[in-house]
Amino acid sequence: MRNTARWAATWGLTATTVCGPLAGASLASPATAPASLYAPSALVLSVGHGESAATAAPLRAVTLTCAPTASGTHPAADAACAELRAAHGDPGALAAEDTVVCTREYAPVVVTVDGVWQGRRLSYERTFANECVKNAGSATVFTF
Repeated sequence: MRNTARWAATWGLTATTVCGPLAGASLASPATAPASLYAPSALVLSVGHGESAATAAPLRAVTLTCAPTASGTHPAADAACAELRAAHGDPGALAAEDTVVCTREYAPVVVTVDGVWQGRRLSYERTFANECVKNAGSATVFTF
């Protein structure tokens, strides 16, 4: 009886030693596969009154996800994603509208964009003279 218990323990340890790494490898391989074919593009946009993000009183913030489809809390997610794609993900390259006429009052508004654009870290801050100038700074990205 003692030999049977010893054989069972030996075979159990041998099976665990030989098959254990194989089971671990088969379980780990799906985790190394990419979760998506799209590089992530997920941003948080915020706006506040002040001259810099460090001192601004935050007013609003929205989320914007552009890959694989446009979504988030941005009121015009589809148009904002299209506008950012045209600017190659650079908020500083967004074209300002020439037809908008704004007053010359100085009530600074700061906009921040933080997150990931096509897999690259993105951090952007810009101060506009007032809300009208901010809204004219892009067709849809900063209008929320």
